[in-house]
Amino acid sequence: MSIDFKGRVAIVTGAGGGLGRQHALALAKRGAKVLVNDLGGTVSGTGGSPVAAQAVVDEIKAAGGEAIANGASVTDYAAVQAMVQQAVDAWGRVDILVNNAGILRDKSFAKMEMDDFRQVVDVHLMGAAHCCKAVWPIMNAQKYGRILMTTSSTGLYGNFGQANYGAAKLAQAGMMQTLSIEGAKNNIHVNSLAPTATTRMTEDLFPADLRAEFDAASVVPAMLVLVSEGAPNRTILCAGAGTFEAANITLTQGAYIGTGPDAPERLAEHLAQVLDRTGEMVPLSGSGQGANEVAKARAARG
Repeated sequence: MSIDFKGRVAIVTGAGGGLGRQHALALAKRGAKVLVNDLGGTVSGTGGSPVAAQAVVDEIKAAGGEAIANGASVTDYAAVQAMVQQAVDAWGRVDILVNNAGILRDKSFAKMEMDDFRQVVDVHLMGAAHCCKAVWPIMNAQKYGRILMTTSSTGLYGNFGQANYGAAKLAQAGMMQTLSIEGAKNNIHVNSLAPTATTRMTEDLFPADLRAEFDAASVVPAMLVLVSEGAPNRTILCAGAGTFEAANITLTQGAYIGTGPDAPERLAEHLAQVLDRTGEMVPLSGSGQGANEVAKARAARG
C-alpha cells in the first residue's frame, strides 16, 4: 500500500540541508504541506540566515508542492511556539513533527568546554522538547500526531569525542519512550530514527567509494514509515545505505542475589548470570524492571 501524506501538515526542523532537506522534500512529494525550519547557522551552531530554509521551500514549490519557511532557533521556546502557530495559521493543523535540528561540537571529554556540552544538549534535547511541547496540545486535541526524534548510534552505543552529542541523542530516545506512552491514547505515535548518512557534519567519516550509497536520501524511507498513518509506536529504527535495523533497550532476566552485608561479593560472583542475555526482554514501560524484581523477590521467598 502506498504511503502518502495528502491533507497532512508537517514541520521539519533543521531542514535547510542534509537529512532535514531530504525529509522535507520527501514529505512534500507525497502530498504533505511542509513548514521548513532552519536557523541557517554553521555546523557548530553559530550565525543564522533565512536563505537555506527558503531555498528548500522554493524547491518544493517548483515541484508543485506547498511549503513555508521558518528561521527560528529550536532553543528559543517562544520562537518555536510562534513557528507552530505559523503552520496552524497557514494550514489549520500540525500532524507531523520531525525533530532533526542539531549541531556538533566534537572534542574529547578531557578537552571539552562545558559550554560546548551545554550548547549541544540545548539544541538537540531541549530543541526537541520545545518542539514536542508546542505541538502536543494540538495533536492531543485533533487525536492524531506523528513525532520523530532523531537519535544516533553515538547516543545508543557511544563514539569517541562526542560525549555531549551522545548524551543528547540518547536523551531523545528516552523522551520518546515516555511520550509514546502518554500520547498513545490520543493516537500520537512517537518514534526515533538513528541515521547513518553523508552530510556536511559527517561526510569525512565515510570511505570515499561508499559516500554515494550513504547519501541522506537513503535514510528517508525509515522517516516516511515512522511518521506515516500506519506508523509503529515507540520504535527506534536505524538506517543507512539501504540497510534498516531496529535498536532496543533491553533488560536481562537477571538473578536474585538478596540483600545483606555480603551482597556485593555475591553479586560479583554471579555477575555473569546477571549479564547473560538469554531471554532478555524489552519492557513495555519503566515499571517492567520493577515487575521483574518483584517476581524474583517473591520467588526467593519460596
